[in-house]
Amino acid sequence: MNTIFLTWVLTLTPCSGSPADLGAGTASLSLVAAVSQEVETLEDKRPVVAELIEKLDEHAGQRGKEDQEAIGVIEELSREFPVSGPRDRAAIVKALDKCFKEKRKEVDGVRENQLFMAAAAVLGSMAPESVDVLITWIGHKTHRADVPLQRVLIRMLGRTQSEDGVRTLTKLLNHSDALIQSAAASSLGEFEAADQELRKEIFSELLKLLMTVKGQKDSNPNDTIARDRWNVISAPVVSSLKLLSGHEEFRPEDWQRWYNKNRREDWDESE
Repeated sequence: MNTIFLTWVLTLTPCSGSPADLGAGTASLSLVAAVSQEVETLEDKRPVVAELIEKLDEHAGQRGKEDQEAIGVIEELSREFPVSGPRDRAAIVKALDKCFKEKRKEVDGVRENQLFMAAAAVLGSMAPESVDVLITWIGHKTHRADVPLQRVLIRMLGRTQSEDGVRTLTKLLNHSDALIQSAAASSLGEFEAADQELRKEIFSELLKLLMTVKGQKDSNPNDTIARDRWNVISAPVVSSLKLLSGHEEFRPEDWQRWYNKNRREDWDESE
């Protein structure tokens, strides 16, 4: 795996035009419209994009033998995306979507998922075009057993900051795998700049999860599974609670008490 590349794409900041960058209200909507208009005026249907997509298709189709070359092309496409017009953007995302349909074998019990990981990692910075693709492959039967890949897909869906992804992410809070729950909890913290009503809905679901896993842990001190789940889930949940509310507590019961008192208050007013 090209680990340097994957680390780079995982640390990308949200694309310009995201709610976190644009703020809220009328000014935000105006700027979103301006960004959309700017995309429309970018040069489109460029030969360089078509050539890269063709290369990616060729490399990805070699049953894993040329995955490193394919990952290199994915990196190039990720650089072309921000300077591409709407048709090229759609074509790039479609090419990345196609990567997930390739078949890869297991070697010594380890799945060769480098191509999928690289494609997933860049999709987080390709919203809104990439949102439906990310949602499609989260929990898809072809890849659902690949937990590392699922975690990247989930984190990238959160990074898009698209409200279309909230339902998918909140449903994952009830997943049987604590690592999936943890990824979903972290991703939901990306909606800190969303409408307050939505933030409160997300907050409520996260708090419910926090209190549930705490109750399971406390009910039987000898239950190592419950304790391990708590250790995996609690920190990302609390981190997202802080981001969504702009408030800070340290104990789950204090978060519950604060929410009971403030659920109908304006969270955006200075405390």
